[in-house]
Amino acid sequence: MLHESVFRSVDLPVDARFEAWAELLRQTHAPMDLVPIPLATADRGHHPAADYHAHQRLIALGDVTVWPATFDPIVFRRTPRMVRQSDPETFHLSLLLQGEGAASWGRQQTAYEAQDFHVNCTSMAYDILTGTEPVTTVGVEIPRSLVALPARKADQVIGSRLSGREGVGALLAQFLMRLAEDTTAYGPADAPRLGTVVADLVTALFGHVADTEPRLTPEAHRRTLLLNVKVFIRRHLGDPDLTPAAIAAAHHISRSYLHRLFQAEGLTVATYVRDQRLRNAYRDLTAPDPHLRATPIHAIGARWGFPRAAEFSRAFRTAYGVPPSELRSRVAAEGAANSGLVAN
Repeated sequence: MLHESVFRSVDLPVDARFEAWAELLRQTHAPMDLVPIPLATADRGHHPAADYHAHQRLIALGDVTVWPATFDPIVFRRTPRMVRQSDPETFHLSLLLQGEGAASWGRQQTAYEAQDFHVNCTSMAYDILTGTEPVTTVGVEIPRSLVALPARKADQVIGSRLSGREGVGALLAQFLMRLAEDTTAYGPADAPRLGTVVADLVTALFGHVADTEPRLTPEAHRRTLLLNVKVFIRRHLGDPDLTPAAIAAAHHISRSYLHRLFQAEGLTVATYVRDQRLRNAYRDLTAPDPHLRATPIHAIGARWGFPRAAEFSRAFRTAYGVPPSELRSRVAAEGAANSGLVAN
């Protein structure tokens, strides 16, 4: 069996969970700041570091480390000062399996979805953030020296959105997922050989991308920007001042260009914001969580950007055909009926 260590935040006291996991990541990757993001379903008064959930396995493959992990929303930030103070000179790849994320390197930004690879390097400053839901990834830490490409060519890949659905990316993704699924079939002597396989696949992926995608096309840039805008919107749904002007300003684009981004998908900015807010409100109103069931309907509306109860009720009824109070009553009645059936 391969050498593997496991971190489970639930094994620690609640108030120690986040910092313990943050310190593990600093040791696994490099010095960085970590800031937890509130879950989409969290109370406004709930501090995101309280009862933080993370589960991470570290699989040692010689000089390469693979770490499958699931964790609550977070921001990773590595500053220029941190780079100057400590640079282990490693590449990091994360295969996103569940959730979403975005990253920025100065003016360069990239958004990620499931089955995408995110790539960064300890020699560069960055900001990486997830959405407002838990994230599942398979991370890889690999020394730069093991990527058999000229440094300039390898660095071209940093910031790219690499697909794990096809070609060399799919080969690497399938290898990592299979490895993460079960390590009992391998012995300690297999570890460095498996690390070599990972290094070769990473080199092949980097080389392929550098050769075939030397620069971001206008269409790829538009799509990446739109993904970043959508991530930003979903993270700020509770802000009643989430207007097209505010969204455009946050991304250093004009309102007219913002509207064109959404028009290309047959949407308007306002419609997308409203639909996302209503979708989250619907989820809270139908959730089995006793705490959410006890939350007043107007508070759920306010949480998702509807500060006026009447406005929330009208928008909800238009979208779902029933007012939020009636939907909640139906769900409660169905739950009671199902409980009765189980009891009988």
